[in-house]
Amino acid sequence: MGIFGRKDSTLETTAAPAGADLTALTGDYTIDPAHTTIGFTARHAMVTNVKGSFDDFTGTLHLDGTDPGKSTATLDVKMESIDTGNADRDGHLKSSDFFKTDEFPTMTFRSTKAEALGGDEYRITGDLSLLGVTKPISIDLEFNGAAKDPFGNERVGFEGRTEILRSEWGLTWNAALETGGVLVSDKIKLNFDISAIKNA
Repeated sequence: MGIFGRKDSTLETTAAPAGADLTALTGDYTIDPAHTTIGFTARHAMVTNVKGSFDDFTGTLHLDGTDPGKSTATLDVKMESIDTGNADRDGHLKSSDFFKTDEFPTMTFRSTKAEALGGDEYRITGDLSLLGVTKPISIDLEFNGAAKDPFGNERVGFEGRTEILRSEWGLTWNAALETGGVLVSDKIKLNFDISAIKNA
């Protein structure tokens, strides 16, 4: 989807440069949650950004180095794992005002199209399902390279980003500000820092 990666010194190794021949990378991969971050940013009170992430998720990649258009991705996110660094805010986000995690515990993404844009740039389009609503989104990705870590795992890394309007998924709660505007922006930035391990 690094993309907000939590880095571990044990993974520091010589990587194949981005732009290298991708044919050898063809195969199925499992996203490594310990070294991947799924993050988001929302404008708060019109003046500052609140950043957060999801800590519990699983995902897969299928990479086709010969024909990138045949590559696919899946992602399943446990919404209870939302973390903005503030327990009260996290509780509000899990409530019926926002994500209704008791009723809708999982957010999913299933790719429907992949494109090579040139160089190390790619775009993946797919269906994002949240709160019982499914809508297409496109994520711009940058290939960061490939490496074999000290444990013999073949890894690939991608950074990705997109913007969505939360209201399109029914996330409409807000509060008006005395100075004009609203407490929480409709536009949300999603960021991905992905490390994935090639399946044996």
